[in-house]
Amino acid sequence: MKYLKYFFLFFVLILFYPLYITFLNPISPKKSINYELIQSNVKTDLLVDYSSPQKKDRLIFGSKEDGALVPYGEYWRTGANFCTDFYTSSSISFNGSSLEAGKYFLYTIPKENTWDVILNSDHGRFGFFNPNRENDILITTVPSYNLGEVLEEFTIDFIEKNENIYLRLRWDNVGISILIN
Repeated sequence: MKYLKYFFLFFVLILFYPLYITFLNPISPKKSINYELIQSNVKTDLLVDYSSPQKKDRLIFGSKEDGALVPYGEYWRTGANFCTDFYTSSSISFNGSSLEAGKYFLYTIPKENTWDVILNSDHGRFGFFNPNRENDILITTVPSYNLGEVLEEFTIDFIEKNENIYLRLRWDNVGISILIN
């Protein structure tokens, strides 16, 4: 009977440890970024929910053969843990393409000098999976740029530059900026 108690305790620890790591104390913490866009007397709320992994002395972007965490030309759910969600409360222009109000799954395909940014009608999913490409709502290509420094933590934010609003994704020494109107 004594061993049964220890076996049960061990079983409970093994069962709940992944839940603890993922939800209560994630290695890649969950973050949210909000922005209130006001143009032509129309208020639009923009929200991005994502998990923020750390560099930890790893090669982040590069070739698969070199062991890059995010290989060029391959789908990336753009963060860790939960998939990255993008929400807009009204219709916007996303890098020159029309996007209806709603919640979307944002993923990317990084390449050496450009990234494909994809918004998919699947959203709020968890874990490692390939999205149903039939649900891609918008695909756009943006140039990548060198940050001139190394950013340890994957970061998504909104910035204002030259009277324009950009959704910015940065990690390691690479960044992209997506124009939003």
